[in-house]
Amino acid sequence: MSSLPVSDSPQSPENMPFAAPCRSLEATAPLRWLRLAWADMARAPRLSLTYGAVLMTFSILISYFTWRFGTLALYIGLASGFVFIGPVLAVGLYSISRQLGKGLTPVMGYCLREGTHHIRELLVLGIILLVVLLVWARAAATVHVFFPAEPDPGLDQLLPFLVIGSVVGLVFAAIVFAASAFSLPMILDRKVDAITASVTSINAVLRNRKPMLLWAAIIGLSVLLGFATACIGFAVLLPLIGHATWHAYQETIDAAAWPPGSADSAA
Repeated sequence: MSSLPVSDSPQSPENMPFAAPCRSLEATAPLRWLRLAWADMARAPRLSLTYGAVLMTFSILISYFTWRFGTLALYIGLASGFVFIGPVLAVGLYSISRQLGKGLTPVMGYCLREGTHHIRELLVLGIILLVVLLVWARAAATVHVFFPAEPDPGLDQLLPFLVIGSVVGLVFAAIVFAASAFSLPMILDRKVDAITASVTSINAVLRNRKPMLLWAAIIGLSVLLGFATACIGFAVLLPLIGHATWHAYQETIDAAAWPPGSADSAA
């Protein structure tokens, strides 16, 4: 039997859609993701909290070095987090939920293997987010031209600075959130490039505005609670958000057109 040319193969890059389709979600879907995430943590507490402890330590280190050495240390810490540490740790949390979903007992070695197996696309996505972060930082510095020159400005004088700064921050935060909401779990789940995963994520966020606004608010509140507890709360909150993100991806994105991308497929 003759085989199809490579370009006509169902799994060839030429035949892949530009973005994976998404399902419509009800407004309260993020609450269900949190319940599923909590169940995952209850089934694999040691492994989840180990990842949480690492993320908590990383957050404490960034906060300390920023306080000790200023803005440059913050940029270096965030850059290393976006490009190297954060994506791999996040994929590890998704892997725990993925293994639980298959009825397996999660294993740290398998989680790490999945993270390193997708390292190239994770680095590409991390660099994309880092570029957005650096542009965001530059835009934030530019906004300071609107800060009043008076030594003791009143609220009416500060208002333009506060409004413009908030709008700029929200725009860049929305870009980062939309591009990363589903892209990391998709890279873990399927053999897909970082650009396709990012476009898929943005499309899904735009088509499910109400539930994704709630999800963004939950993430923002978790970050505030984490810092309010001197980063200690991150040990629980960040794994919870990580597991919930995997369930959000599973419920929202239909990536069946792409071949499986787990570490098993490379074995």
